[in-house]
Amino acid sequence: MNKRIILLVLITLALAACRANPPRQGSDTQATDTRSAREADDEKRAESSDESPRTSSQPATSGSYLAGDGPGADTPSNLQQVPDAVPHAEPLHRYANRPYRIMGKNYTPLTSTGNYKERGIASWYGKKFHGQKTSIGETYDMYSMSAASTILPIPSYARVTNLANHKSVIVRVNDRGPFLHERIIDLSYTAANKIGIIGSGQGMVEVESLTADDNTPAPISPIYKEPVQVSPLPSDTPSATGGKVYLQLGAFNSQRGAEEFLSNMRAKLNDTGKALSLSHNNGMVKVRIGPYSTADTAREIALKLQSRLGFKPVVSLY
Repeated sequence: MNKRIILLVLITLALAACRANPPRQGSDTQATDTRSAREADDEKRAESSDESPRTSSQPATSGSYLAGDGPGADTPSNLQQVPDAVPHAEPLHRYANRPYRIMGKNYTPLTSTGNYKERGIASWYGKKFHGQKTSIGETYDMYSMSAASTILPIPSYARVTNLANHKSVIVRVNDRGPFLHERIIDLSYTAANKIGIIGSGQGMVEVESLTADDNTPAPISPIYKEPVQVSPLPSDTPSATGGKVYLQLGAFNSQRGAEEFLSNMRAKLNDTGKALSLSHNNGMVKVRIGPYSTADTAREIALKLQSRLGFKPVVSLY
């Protein structure tokens, strides 16, 4: 009888100890470290009056979408010249790509790149999170080319295109979110600035996951791979057939990259009165504008386009 009483007492004590120390969720403690400032803030705002986004009836003084957020006090003046992120192979974060649940919703992140394309609302986040940790433990820099996604692998790379003006950027996805208002991506301040959604706070975009071997260059900064070296043309040189002097805007390894860049240039240069076209030469696809009557005329136009495009076109004779 005494043994039975002692056994019951021991069982009661064991149950009490389990209630006092519930088990941790997840397979190890490090998995809980992937919770970023973005996730905590979205959860907090979902439970408060800050849940609602700024509407058109609210003042847009800061141009921010997130309550209490906005541009920094010392915003650099050359954000349009910040180069896009360059896709390259990176190991996925050990913990931040596991399925997770937040605000009552389950998310299953992708574990491979290049197989995601979606259209939806993008927003941006700035000074409120500047300097805080992302979901993979990196320090968020609002002036870098980065983004937060609920399901894209992290780290990975994506092209984001503003459907209103067709401006595109390539960003490195290194954070989780957004979790409110059905947005599909939150951009860094600089990335949002480059595609023109700072003032409105949000915009309709297309997000496309990129693979590490995607060598399509960023629209604003075309990559030249050993452009054809053209001997200096005399000032009064017309073409032998009536005008084959062109300005070369970019040279690409792939047809796809050249076509996408051509589309962006058409949107930027639709008021020049000159046609943009592709030319295949030496295994490369070149984007050009013209023709011009003389090399001198082409040089003058190149100088005018330099400040507009951020790079100087090359005078070429075709």
